[in-house]
Amino acid sequence: MIEIYHLKIKLLSDTTFGRGDGVAGLIDQEVEHDANGFPYLRGRTLKGLLSEECDNIVVILPEEFRSRWQETANHLFGIPGSTLGTISKMHVGDACLPKDLRREVGLQLDQEKTRPEHQRKLTESDVLSSLTTIRRQTAIDPKDGAPAEHSLRSSRVVLRDLCFTAPLLFEETPTADMLALLAVGTLALRRAGSGRNRGRGHVCCTLHNSNGKEITQDHLRYFQQETRE
Repeated sequence: MIEIYHLKIKLLSDTTFGRGDGVAGLIDQEVEHDANGFPYLRGRTLKGLLSEECDNIVVILPEEFRSRWQETANHLFGIPGSTLGTISKMHVGDACLPKDLRREVGLQLDQEKTRPEHQRKLTESDVLSSLTTIRRQTAIDPKDGAPAEHSLRSSRVVLRDLCFTAPLLFEETPTADMLALLAVGTLALRRAGSGRNRGRGHVCCTLHNSNGKEITQDHLRYFQQETRE
């Protein structure tokens, strides 16, 4: 039986969930978005971010605890070259905006598509524009403090205060250790997206059970107890 938990991500600053390309004549870096214009963060990317944070935590634990929690991380995220016996026990879905919002707007867009293009009151571009904006930046020449030639770059960013939710699927009941390490990694994840080392992508993440109850702090306390010398 599949158990589903949820990771909620609130954007504390404008964030770019980059997709690696731009739009000719408009921007150099576009955000990842679906067919209806809703931005999202790919599950594979989110899993990598969580795995990195958990690895950073495990490596600084006292040596007597390290092997236990490294094994737990391997169960959660798998290991390179995994076989059926060592594959990740957790599948991370895409982090998306609220389902109800996406469904209602999707229905409206479907209705609009039945009209002639010049009569449409809502388009996918309108949806994307309402949830994002474009930021421009340039490099500064250290010699004279002036903008460097040909260095102007533009990126689309997802607006702060938006909340995304990603499903975390387990094919079997996760252990207390797995949930504890996942909770600690969730709290440690404070930057996401492109430009996270340059002021963007500040996020606050929390872990929730299938009923929507936040369980981050409960499992954090368990982790603290189990790693106390």
